[in-house]
Amino acid sequence: QVQFVESGGGLVQPGGSLRLSCVASGTIFSKLAMGWYRQAPGAQREFVASIMSGGNINYADSVKGRFTISRDNAKNSVYLQMNSLKPEDTAVYYCNYGIKTSPSWGQGTQVTVSS
Repeated sequence: QVQFVESGGGLVQPGGSLRLSCVASGTIFSKLAMGWYRQAPGAQREFVASIMSGGNINYADSVKGRFTISRDNAKNSVYLQMNSLKPEDTAVYYCNYGIKTSPSWGQGTQVTVSS
C-alpha cells in the first residue's frame, strides 16, 4: 500500500519561502503523476500542483508564478518550492498521486504564513 510522508512546513512571514518534500513508498513512483494538495481550516482539500511522469506540470491559478513543483524519481520524492507566500497559503499540505488520488493520505505538513 502506498504511503506518503510530507515534511518541510513551518511558520513563515508573508513574502517568505518554504520548500516542502514528500517521499512516497509502496508504489512505482517514476511511472505516476504526483501532486500537492492543501487544506485550510474549515475548507475542502484543494489541488495545488501536479507533475506528470513525463514532466508536464499544472498549477492552480492561485499559486502560478509563485510555486514550483519538481520530482526526483531516484529518491521517490516530489517537492514544492513556495515563494512569495501569502497568509491565504496557510494550510496543511499533502502529496498524493497527481491524477486519481489514493485514499491513503499522509499526515501532511503545516504551513502557516503570518507576521
